[in-house]
Amino acid sequence: MQVNIHEAKIHLSRLLNRVMSGDEVIISKAGKPLAKLVPFERPRKKRIPGRDRALGKIARDFNAPLPDELLETFER
Repeated sequence: MQVNIHEAKIHLSRLLNRVMSGDEVIISKAGKPLAKLVPFERPRKKRIPGRDRALGKIARDFNAPLPDELLETFER
């Protein structure tokens, strides 16, 4: 979608709603594109494997069978 500066000033809220729904809006002056409104995306932080390693522990018996009384609770 392309709009001129005057129209963009008058209908900025409407244009921003369109941008939030995924559209791109080009603002032009005398028919020449000047700017593009696009949804804002926060830069992703670089993932560092193992960074949160010390935050939790997995019990050694994690994969062990459940006790019978607990297993019966789940099977009801």
